[in-house]
Amino acid sequence: MKNAQAAPRTANGDRNTEQGTGRPEPTYRKSTAREYFESICVAVILALFVRTFIVQAFKIPTGSMENNLLIGDHLLVNKFVFAPTLTAAENTLLPIDPIARGNIIVFKYPEEPERDFIKRVIGLPGETIELRNKKVYIDNRPLDEPYVHFLFPPDEGERGEADANDFDVRRQYGPVTVPAGHYFMMGDNRDNSQDSRYWGFLPREYVKGKALFVYFSFGEEPGLLSSVRWDRILHQIH
Repeated sequence: MKNAQAAPRTANGDRNTEQGTGRPEPTYRKSTAREYFESICVAVILALFVRTFIVQAFKIPTGSMENNLLIGDHLLVNKFVFAPTLTAAENTLLPIDPIARGNIIVFKYPEEPERDFIKRVIGLPGETIELRNKKVYIDNRPLDEPYVHFLFPPDEGERGEADANDFDVRRQYGPVTVPAGHYFMMGDNRDNSQDSRYWGFLPREYVKGKALFVYFSFGEEPGLLSSVRWDRILHQIH
């Protein structure tokens, strides 16, 4: 009496039960629609991660940083460069920079943290800041500021002495000492900037990132090709 022929085995060692044909069971394949959907999900997650932790787009809404940054400039902001580190090893391996005078940074507006501001770092923790006839002094030494812009230039002939009767913070301010963990921020357009002269010092934890470069710029009529400032595209921010 002849023995019944055993059913062939599949690649994983299981016997094929497909009516003894000897053909392997069909393998599962994702549909094209599902593959596209999964790819889109991964791309969105990566985009959210990059936006949250690495870079973020920012648009200049006011003229407080003129003539360095103009209304309609679109910037990329490095959110990673000022990120806090937890250990000395992490600080050594990761390219984290300390906040320095002259950095242009985006931060949460202290009086309305849901809004973002952009200003230049002027005073560091422990320094004494003073304005005399619109001139900035750090620890009683004048600060060289080639980037500064005035709508109304400082009065000529004045030597910078503080006037006790002048309460215009655009002309006379301080002296004040920057507390630990805080910074004194000012706009480059000194006569048209809502900055630390009005709302005080910036806490370190409100810093979001450092402005890198202008990736696009529109003039007064956004959307029109003629309003694009081509010469400002990829303009590095200093």
